[in-house]
Amino acid sequence: MHDIRAIRNDPAAFDASMTRRGLPAASPDILARDQARRGAQTALQEKQARRNALSKEIGQGKRAGTDTSAAEAEATALRGEMEGLESQAAVLDAGIKAILESLPNILDAAVPDGPDESSNVVLSQHGEPRDLGFEPKQHFELGEALGMMDFATAAKLAGARSTILRGPLARLERALGQFMLDVHTGQHGYEETIVPSLVNQATAYGTGNLPKFEEDLFKTTDGRYLIPTAEMPLTNMVAGDIVTEKQLPIRVTALTDCFRGEAGSAGRDTRGMLRQHQFRKVELVTIAHPDQSEAEHEHMTRSAETVLRLLGLTFRRMLLASGDTGFSAARTHDLEVWLPGQQMWREISSCSNCRDFQARRMNARFRSADGKTVAFVHTLNGSGVAVGRALIAVMENHQQADGSISIPEVLRPYMGGIERIAAS
Repeated sequence: MHDIRAIRNDPAAFDASMTRRGLPAASPDILARDQARRGAQTALQEKQARRNALSKEIGQGKRAGTDTSAAEAEATALRGEMEGLESQAAVLDAGIKAILESLPNILDAAVPDGPDESSNVVLSQHGEPRDLGFEPKQHFELGEALGMMDFATAAKLAGARSTILRGPLARLERALGQFMLDVHTGQHGYEETIVPSLVNQATAYGTGNLPKFEEDLFKTTDGRYLIPTAEMPLTNMVAGDIVTEKQLPIRVTALTDCFRGEAGSAGRDTRGMLRQHQFRKVELVTIAHPDQSEAEHEHMTRSAETVLRLLGLTFRRMLLASGDTGFSAARTHDLEVWLPGQQMWREISSCSNCRDFQARRMNARFRSADGKTVAFVHTLNGSGVAVGRALIAVMENHQQADGSISIPEVLRPYMGGIERIAAS
């Protein structure tokens, strides 16, 4: 959510950020409604003051036995006028709120301009794509040949964009999630958290998923939503709260199932398990002091990079362009991993600094150490990382010529010492 005072103070800067996202200038409409609302509120206050004066005058007249009919008639008329102004102000206020909640966050100045992912900028790269010495297969070819990745049965049970994993491959997926949690809690200061997979409307609204992106969510018959990411419940744990400055930063992580409608993804990544309706992800969320949020964004991105480095994967850090930056984010780093089977870089993590955008929607604040100031916190979220995509990356990068999968050394303790997955 945006601060209407900031728009009043610098409408040109606000419109410039919307324009960078490919949206039309919004401040003229917002400020015209705002001026009308403030005018209605001023008139309402004036009429209330007049009505108070009339009430006093009527009381005095009654005590003195004088005729108060004219004053009473004026007071009655004022009550009707005030009700009209209250209704007018409420309608204008709702209209302004509807516009503000539909508009994305203000972009960081460092975000490059560009309409889509083609304008994203490579900030760094770890490793180089390796020549495996043979024609690499894609993950679904490897998984099906091993007899451990079943798309046909999954489609029978749940429809398209579903997968069943079996045996050692299922164990490898589980191992990845547990490994990531151990890294983030043991090395990076995140607290492991178990959160609900069903959330209410207020929670979905707080992170910016509602109302704009409702079609991407799965909604239950009782009006709740399946989480598309643990960002929703983790971030909203401070909704409506005032935390102390001493508590910040609050770093939390969770391994959850995630559910996405994948609206608008028809025809994209239809083979394999790159884009699923249900998948598992380790999420990282930080609630930070505004002065800490840039450093926390770097910390979060490096935390996700550590996972990829330990898994022996080649990856690069991207700074997303204006047209590719998400609705709630001011700045986003994507981590892309190299997939030999696809011969492509694919996103495996996205780490965003939302600044006070979500905090305003949630009314999440902190009190300064001296107790004198209450201000909005900054919120950050990132994948630490997507477990299914990490499985794909491990399979494709650690595949052997005979179709077996070598287990990265850091995962072997989670696999009971197994060093290789091969067909039985």
